[in-house]
Amino acid sequence: MAVATVVCEPLSAAAFAPFGQVLSAGLGQAAAANQGTAVRYDWAANLENLRPGARPNLAIFRSIARTLPLELKLLERHPASTQAFLPLVVGRMLVCVAPTADDGGPDLTGLRAFLGAPGQGVNYALGVWHHPIVALDRDADLAMLAWEDGTALDCLEHWFDAPRLVVEGSTA
Repeated sequence: MAVATVVCEPLSAAAFAPFGQVLSAGLGQAAAANQGTAVRYDWAANLENLRPGARPNLAIFRSIARTLPLELKLLERHPASTQAFLPLVVGRMLVCVAPTADDGGPDLTGLRAFLGAPGQGVNYALGVWHHPIVALDRDADLAMLAWEDGTALDCLEHWFDAPRLVVEGSTA
């Protein structure tokens, strides 16, 4: 049986919009800040939390670099919170997402793979199915923000019956 293949596409705000927001300087309304020594981009992400008892967790992830092609074996989602990843030390990163199927699981026919460039982060919208973050080219440090309360609703996983292969797109 052939392995289902997903071809990477560049991470852009428009392409990623059904799944959340791309986080990067230069997106959105700019305003001068810090006596003119900086530019500020407000409201870069739609941060949401559905659980009053959950607390914001700002964590640091160190992602060990992997290479493409890459087999995906699962997706996860956070049904009660958005989850943002902000680059600290990052080369490229792989961002894989899928829409939700009628049964509540991921719709793997809509699985998409994005290649994020240095300086780009993402904010997964509430409940979006996604693969755990994958660093490419070099190990990466990322800040992660999500609301958590230690229950199963912090993170749900869906393991595939058969892996999906993510490959780099054509550079032509």
